Amino acid sequence: MSGSTKTMGVLTVGALVTVTGYTVALGSNGWLWFGWVVLGLITIGMVATRET
Repeated sequence: MSGSTKTMGVLTVGALVTVTGYTVALGSNGWLWFGWVVLGLITIGMVATRET
């Protein structure tokens, strides 16, 4: 796994923690979850293209 892929993975996990904390503290925000899903899909795409 390359450095940029690891960075994206860490960023995705950090974003998940942040969005979850925001949801617990202030209530759900659909745009935040949508953004996290897009970030997760980009990360998965990067992992998939690096492994082939």
